[in-house]
Amino acid sequence: MDPKTKIAKITTKDPLAPPPLTTHVYQLAYASVTIMQSAVSTVLTDKRSKVVSDVRTSQLIVQATEKEHMDVDDLIKRLDKPTRQVLIETRFIEISSNPKTTKGVDWSGTLQAQNISIGNNAVGGLPATPATPPIFNPITGTTSPAVPGTAATPGGILSSPQLLASLNKGPLFQPAQFFMNADGVKAVLSFLSSSSDAQVVSTPRIVTLDNEEATIEVTRATPIFNTTAGTQGSPGGSTITYSNVGIVLKVTPHISANDYIWMKVVPSISSFFDTVTKTVAGVINQADEFDSRTIDTQVLIPNANTLVMGGMVKDSPTAKYTKVPLLGDIPVLGWAFRSEQKTIDKQNLLIFITPTIISDGDFQPTATEFLKSRPIEEKEPLDPNSIWDGGKPHDWSNPQNTDPTQAIINQKSTD
Repeated sequence: MDPKTKIAKITTKDPLAPPPLTTHVYQLAYASVTIMQSAVSTVLTDKRSKVVSDVRTSQLIVQATEKEHMDVDDLIKRLDKPTRQVLIETRFIEISSNPKTTKGVDWSGTLQAQNISIGNNAVGGLPATPATPPIFNPITGTTSPAVPGTAATPGGILSSPQLLASLNKGPLFQPAQFFMNADGVKAVLSFLSSSSDAQVVSTPRIVTLDNEEATIEVTRATPIFNTTAGTQGSPGGSTITYSNVGIVLKVTPHISANDYIWMKVVPSISSFFDTVTKTVAGVINQADEFDSRTIDTQVLIPNANTLVMGGMVKDSPTAKYTKVPLLGDIPVLGWAFRSEQKTIDKQNLLIFITPTIISDGDFQPTATEFLKSRPIEEKEPLDPNSIWDGGKPHDWSNPQNTDPTQAIINQKSTD
């Protein structure tokens, strides 16, 4: 058939001639044209056949034989279906406890560093002070100069003029002048227990397609300072980047034939730990440390059932003991010469995940009249052409004209 003249020519078919190719356009309703193009290419057995996708209109242009078109029609009917969706409901319950207890008598203030000077007119010396290295300020990009230290000043005996001047200030035989000098006796009595409990609950929800990853984040952006040391002719500087610290949950659901849901669950919990200070090339540098806990697992659970994940426990017990040797070991009486401090920092995170397959009946249209609404017409706050609000002088030569602009136009037309 000639498409222009509409005249059909009947001839004898060549047995060696290949079947003719025809072009069909397939409109996709749900499937991705890129994925469907790869699937359609598998059923095209003729080397002359080809398939082209149009992403803008979600259409496939297939040039193939009639037999191949039949296979393409059947394949598209099977694959071009709406993808099922899954509602992911999560609940993060973080329980933290921090009990503390301090009991006993701490004699470290007396026995750990006691300064004693013996002899008439004895005066105590001054300890040495260490030097302070230059400190780089990441905000201003400047480095403070180093401060040199001071040497220790030894103690000694007052000279005769100093002794006479000291004796004239008070009565004779003052303890500070003629007897032993000491810091004194200091002890800390502690008998206290304290505890703090906290519970944080987060319940985010998200809907995702089947076999598509969903990410839920309950985090806080923590700034990280990156400093650059200055050089000759360059003051240096700093840049700030942010790192999300908190809970990040990645879930990839897959719906099986019997409405079981296979899930790949990857929870990650990070928190700030401490700031590390190090001196490099005479410059003090600081960097933050973070704790991270991650679980990567795959589970299979029935529809609308709950998966409970635990074991994200952080337990940090610390204990500190002080005692006076021998005296602290005496039964009962030894409590007057020893003390103990105990602290437990415990955090426990529980994760509850409930996947639910969503059906078409779960969606309902929302009644709205937004498209029918009209913008509210507001009155102008001022009229620049009026005598009261206008800034131009009024043309009183034409009293009937209250519009200064129109008066100027009339005046120009008259001229």
